[in-house]
Parts: sequence; structure tokens; C-alpha cells
Amino acid sequence: MDGKELGRLKAEGQRLDATVHVSSLEPGEQLVAELANQLKKRGLVKVKMLKECAERGKREQVAGRLAELTGSVLVEVRGNTALLYRDRGR
Repeated sequence: MDGKELGRLKAEGQRLDATVHVSSLEPGEQLVAELANQLKKRGLVKVKMLKECAERGKREQVAGRLAELTGSVLVEVRGNTALLYRDRGR
């Protein structure tokens, strides 16, 4: 994915509301399944990280793990939110 595509996804992500909320450092199977389902339907999903995930350094770790578990790309982590993208064809 090139810089132009990343920029487009970031801009699109600013208009989204968070539809998945993560409250644990190790996300459960149901959360991962729901996130994967939303990525399949929408392609781009904003994730809100709550309390213990919100510590500096852990946000990126949790967001990276979510991307890995769902086969998606971590577009960015901004504040307590992460933006994940997966081509709907996958």
C-alpha cells in the first residue's frame, strides 16, 4: 500500500465512528470475529481502545495484534483509536 492510499484511508477514517471497543490487552475470540466481520462488510473500521489498552505503547501493541488476528492492515493509531483496513475481497 502506497502513501497516497494510506492518506486516503486516514482521511476516510476521520469521518467514521468507532464501532468496536477493546477493553483488554488480549482480545477475545468474539471481539476478533466481530471485527473480522465488520472489516469484511466495510473494509475500514475504527476501533476504540479503553482503559488498560490506552497506556502509551500498549495501544500500538493491541492494534497490531488485532490487525494480525484479522488479516488486516493497521492504517494508524491516533489517541485511543486505531484504524484497520482490509480489502473486502479477502
